[in-house]
Amino acid sequence: MMLNRKANASYGEVMVESGVMGADRTQLVQMLLDGLIESMTVAEGHINRKAIAEKSFHLTRASRIVLGLQSALDFEKGGDIAKNLNELYGYVTKRLLHVNIKNDIEALREIRHLITEIREAWTLVPSLTRPKLRVM
Repeated sequence: MMLNRKANASYGEVMVESGVMGADRTQLVQMLLDGLIESMTVAEGHINRKAIAEKSFHLTRASRIVLGLQSALDFEKGGDIAKNLNELYGYVTKRLLHVNIKNDIEALREIRHLITEIREAWTLVPSLTRPKLRVM
């Protein structure tokens, strides 16, 4: 049983590393947002089961992802969007701390919903940045 868990974990790490190495910036942000949403979802399950250590682990992981996203913002090129995302990420970080302290599932669902909306918006980025084909 333990061997299977280790094998699955190793496989998962290889798949993530492979995905990261072949990803462009947009895909990397999407992957981070997916990981953030996953961490919050898993944390909710641990709150429901009163598994405090596991909940804290996943909320801490979520916080690290948010801080990574926040530190990658380019305020020169990103303008108002970068400023708004910076404020959103700051808010999410504060709420994650609140969730970790209070086990507040409603607050967790609120921020997961916000991040899910941001993730959905990122699916549009490739079509917005792709060069337009000119028809002659």
